Amino acid sequence: MRLYANYAYSDPSSLFLNARNPKFRSSSSNATWRISLIRIRFPTPRHHRSKVFCNLNEQIPVIEARCVEELYKALAERLQPVTATVSDLDSKYIVGLAGAPGAGKSTLASEVVCRINRLWSQQDSAIDSVVKPPDVAIVLPMDGFHLYRSQLDAMENPKEAHARRGAPWTFDPERLLTCLKTLRSQGSGYVPSFDHGVGNPVEDDIYVSLQHKIVIVEGNYLLLEEGAWKDISSIFDEKWFIELDIDTAMQRVLKRHISTGKSPDVAKWRIEYNDRPNAELINKSKKNADLVIRSVDFHACAEQ
Repeated sequence: MRLYANYAYSDPSSLFLNARNPKFRSSSSNATWRISLIRIRFPTPRHHRSKVFCNLNEQIPVIEARCVEELYKALAERLQPVTATVSDLDSKYIVGLAGAPGAGKSTLASEVVCRINRLWSQQDSAIDSVVKPPDVAIVLPMDGFHLYRSQLDAMENPKEAHARRGAPWTFDPERLLTCLKTLRSQGSGYVPSFDHGVGNPVEDDIYVSLQHKIVIVEGNYLLLEEGAWKDISSIFDEKWFIELDIDTAMQRVLKRHISTGKSPDVAKWRIEYNDRPNAELINKSKKNADLVIRSVDFHACAEQ
């Protein structure tokens, strides 16, 4: 059964979930169920309705929308109540967002964070209209934890290492784990970004401050169960997986490769040799998510 919900955004807590709260755990399995928190409200003015679908037959809750703007808005208003409930100065609510290359992780994370900060700003401006409040949400990309090109050069088979760059073993998950533990214990810290032009991390390029209450960590392998990746996954308060048909995702990656100067033949070879195998591995980790997000066309948002 698929539930069609005209969700009223006047009550964003209707989509709020707490992955660590045992009262939301299913007694019949390890799955975490939160569909019951979604409230259906009628009537709602047509132009204020968000058409959000929630699949109740799935073991893991699935959220999808008719257009990407509705999806961003639903996810932002799902997390926005955290800004009021996280009261400790150094506390963080950390969301892990995983998905295959081309699924839209970076775009979704940045758009959701932008909307959370906008909601917070609108809320805070009612109290103080002069001073702009600091942002309360930030994106932490896993890309900053790529191994350096020099580290790949030092491997036993440098040619293979560069050809497979983007595979799990070409990242430094132990360093990411250390950064996340620091944010948990201290509430702030510097993390690296990634310069795609140079092909290397940029040290201390992102500062997660005490004011950032929501951190969305986005990356391919955040929900894997092997080694340090499993420890990373255990840190998240919520685990999201953005789902997209693998052929559609690879078409997006193909366009991305060509846009960076690769010939079509080289781009296609890289997809078959590296990107598709990585995507197949990543898709197996979907079962570890608390929420599956159905990806939609980023450029389509037709009037309903």
